[in-house]
Formats: sequence, C-alpha cells, structure tokens
Amino acid sequence: MKILIFGNEYQQRYASELRHLVEVLCKRGAEVDIETGFYTYLRDKLGIDCAGTQCRQACDMWGDVALSIGGDGTLLRTARVVAKKNVPILGINTGHLGYLAEANVSEIERVIDELYEGRYKIGRRTMLEISNNCGVHIDNYLALNEVAILRQDACSMLAMRTWVNGIDLTTYRGDGLIISTPTGSTAYNLSVGGPLIEPTAHVLALSPISAHSLTMRPLIVRDDSVIEVETESRTRQYIVSLDGEVHSLPSGTAITIRKSDIFIKVIETLNHNFADTLRKKLMWGQ
Repeated sequence: MKILIFGNEYQQRYASELRHLVEVLCKRGAEVDIETGFYTYLRDKLGIDCAGTQCRQACDMWGDVALSIGGDGTLLRTARVVAKKNVPILGINTGHLGYLAEANVSEIERVIDELYEGRYKIGRRTMLEISNNCGVHIDNYLALNEVAILRQDACSMLAMRTWVNGIDLTTYRGDGLIISTPTGSTAYNLSVGGPLIEPTAHVLALSPISAHSLTMRPLIVRDDSVIEVETESRTRQYIVSLDGEVHSLPSGTAITIRKSDIFIKVIETLNHNFADTLRKKLMWGQ
C-alpha cells in the first residue's frame, strides 16, 4: 500500500505519536511519501527518523491513501492536492476541533490496522467549483467546504445580485454571502447562522453574512443548481474565499458556482455516523 502523508507544522506535543506512525507504517511495509514541508519539519524540528520514506512535492504525490495529520485546515489543504487524483483521505486530528477528522492521533495504531484489514468505508463529499467573467485565473478553483464572498474593506457594504439556474433570486446586501456544501455546513456557514446539513445530502446552502435586512435568511437549494453572483463594492474590490484561500476580484465581477464533477473520498470507520459526530464534536443537544 502506498501512503501519502500531509501535515501542519505545529505538532511538537505529538512528536512521539508521529514517530510511532512512521514506525508502524514502515513495519507494515508501506511505501510512504511525505509532503516536502512536513518531511523537513518531522526530521529537523521533531528529530524523527524518516528513513524508509520518501520526500516529495505535493503536486508529485500519488498513492492509495492520503493521511491528513492536523486540524480541519490541514484536511482542506490535503483535499485540494488530491482532489483530481481520486485518492481517499483519512483525517487524523492533532488540531483544536478536527470535525472532519476520523480519528485522534492517539488512535494511530488502531486506525492503521483497520486500514490494512479493510475495516472501513468510503464516503463521497461534494466539491464546488467557481469561474468568473473578468478573466482572473484561479489555480485552486475547487472548494470542499464553501465559497465565501467577502468585503475587502470593513466600512463598506456589498450588494450581491444572485441568480439560481438563471432565475433572479435576490440582491443580498451585507458583509458577504456563503455558498456551502453539506461538509462545510458545520464550518463558516454554521458561524453565521446557516443550517447543519447531513454530509451526503444533495443540497447546498446560501447563507448571508450580517445581512442588512431581517428578511434575508439562509436558503437551501439542490446541489445541481448553478449559482451566479454579481457583486458590487464601493471599494472597487471584493474577496472570494475558497476554503480560506482568498482572491481579490474587481467590483462588478460575476462568479459562477456549481457542483464539480470532482468529489472527495473520505475514509470513515464502520461505525461512523453523523449524529455521533454532532454530539461528540459540536456538543449537539448539550
């Protein structure tokens, strides 16, 4: 089995667990590729012997499984790298919440055993893709969580005229607008009062940020909807964020958001379910 490893560089407290991970994989005879920055961090900062593994640039990494070691931000970054390669992701949490992660770092040996024994299932997660009408090139045009339209200046309001499948929906006025997948419904979308969505549901959420009208509420649409938003800003620029990766666009630019043909595969334990995740990680009902 070929394992790809991605991680963040804030893991001093987990040095022994990460060392154990490398040892377990090498003992299993896995072919291990570690993303260049994380490899250097493990070797030089944490003093982990990475003998038996390979150091590779992210764009050159192909394999059977990608391990994302960190928080949700690390998993989103991993998703952008492997999205077009059809490589399933297993999230191992060393971050604050790790909502998207399947296991904690203390469970590494069990998780690797289950991986090799085939005791897991694979879930499919919707991704969004965007395009624009002003010719601005965006390399990473895919988003697993959300596409967010945001104001660039704290003192200006955005006017975001929105169409769904060519039908004029409304003009949102406020600080921004979030178009969220079910996976992203528990992230930025939730923080602005958007709905929680079961991860395999075939819907998207449109949630305004600080809307300047009490009548503007989050809206659920089918995930095969094509959403177009033309944004006007007094500062002549506004921001589009794809899972936190920001791009500036000129005022008056229209972006089109649709479900991508590319989807993310996530590895889940056999007893994984949405309700347990809500209760354990979001303290649902407590």
